[in-house]
Amino acid sequence: MFTDSPFEMLQAELQHRQHATIEQVIADGKGSAMAHLPSGRFQANAAWLTLWAITHNLLRATSSLASSFHARATTATLRAHLVNIPARLASPR
Repeated sequence: MFTDSPFEMLQAELQHRQHATIEQVIADGKGSAMAHLPSGRFQANAAWLTLWAITHNLLRATSSLASSFHARATTATLRAHLVNIPARLASPR
């Protein structure tokens, strides 16, 4: 690997992995509530971002309690496995 970074190889790999994790979180957010941004109103943007952060944190906490597979899964998979199925079972229709 060639780079002009001042980091050692293991440090650079760790930094790259952390950056990839953040990119995955942003991609998951754009697939959900963050798709509504920007709306043109500051309060609406703040509300969507707050709701996304709350649901993201709750879903990640639930997924880490569910299984090791769910701890690494995307938000869409978590919604399909952990939210939609129980919601369908609880719905009276």
